[in-house]
Amino acid sequence: MGDPVPDSKTPVFVALAAVAIGIVIAAVQGITHGSILGGVVAALGAIPACFGMWKGIQQETQGTLAMSVGTVLLALGVAAVLIVLRVIHWVA
Repeated sequence: MGDPVPDSKTPVFVALAAVAIGIVIAAVQGITHGSILGGVVAALGAIPACFGMWKGIQQETQGTLAMSVGTVLLALGVAAVLIVLRVIHWVA
């Protein structure tokens, strides 16, 4: 039947790529200034990570579930920091 674990980790890698792209977008604009677009792209990484959580629950694999939960938190955390930094830059 094959090993289901590598396939179930693909959403985590897609989510991490979205977070990385969001950080790169912010870096182009000045990482200390933040970026709304970078934050949105990073936040979109939570979507495949949530799908990965669902896959982890369906397959009853704690490793996949834990990685997906961590990736959701990372994606939302990076998005929040990038957006808050941009708002602070506007206000200051």
